[in-house]
Amino acid sequence: MKVTIDIPDELYRRTKATASLQGRAVKELVADALREKLDALSRGDSPTWRQVFGAASREATDEVDAVVASELEAVDPESWK
Repeated sequence: MKVTIDIPDELYRRTKATASLQGRAVKELVADALREKLDALSRGDSPTWRQVFGAASREATDEVDAVVASELEAVDPESWK
């Protein structure tokens, strides 16, 4: 089915570049992305912290990554077995 949608120029440029790098048509990439998103919504998948805080600055996400890494270093891998 053909459909016309308006998306921001920057998003289209990123989409076209990604499709090109993967050797795929834009319509294939968009269809796959929509399918994945709709499947995740129907499963009730919870978003990751990066998706929730996607608008956060790089410095803020780096700080969270550092805290997470620090906490994970304190975990004894043997206790997870």
